[in-house]
Amino acid sequence: MKARVLKPMVTMPDAQILVVDDEPDILSVLVYHLSREGYRVTTAVNGQGALTTAQAEHPDLIILDLMLPGMDGYEVLQRLRKADRTESIPVILLTARREEEERVKGFEVGADDYITKPFSARELTLRVEALLRRSKAEPVSTSRRISVGPVELDREAHRAFSEGFEVDLTPLEYRLLEVLLERRGRVQSRRQLLQAVWDTNAAIETRTVDMHVARLRTKLRGAADLIETVRGIGYRFRALDK
Repeated sequence: MKARVLKPMVTMPDAQILVVDDEPDILSVLVYHLSREGYRVTTAVNGQGALTTAQAEHPDLIILDLMLPGMDGYEVLQRLRKADRTESIPVILLTARREEEERVKGFEVGADDYITKPFSARELTLRVEALLRRSKAEPVSTSRRISVGPVELDREAHRAFSEGFEVDLTPLEYRLLEVLLERRGRVQSRRQLLQAVWDTNAAIETRTVDMHVARLRTKLRGAADLIETVRGIGYRFRALDK
């Protein structure tokens, strides 16, 4: 698998955001609020337009509506994650659907966050800011590598390995694994993980953490059981000698 390439640090208000929605009213509201916060905003009204713009402009973040004509948001997201140039761009899904199955499916195909319509402008900007901070943040520790048993992170190359094989992670999955490894042996509540990984106090459901942990376990394969569930509290990465 290919290594993810980190983009240089940018000042968040100078970041570029691609907004994808086929509803003119929603699109104009999103553009207005994001532009007011100082972001550079580009738009697309369908899936193919989103893919073309993302490839050409490589935005810092994408807000992607699920209900698009022709190619829906799930397929757009899958294609973004499979392309070298766009695989690591943070993506917030936007939808009017509130069913848990929709959120689970979104996270399974690589979403970083999820907002349901109608949404408040404040919540939207908080989530955008938090996700941009997290995707641009430098590691907490200065150590180039973290190794715990069969799991290893190469921070300089932004690559993850499990049992000697490279693991393809989204930016949030990478950060979640990094935090768990840094705090190995210590129980982390879901709220602690939301703060450390999503860098936000916004009302993101703790179920979001469970979905990302489940996806991370699947990708770690034989090392999945090193992420222990602490009933009623959260998760702990088992401490092992290297």
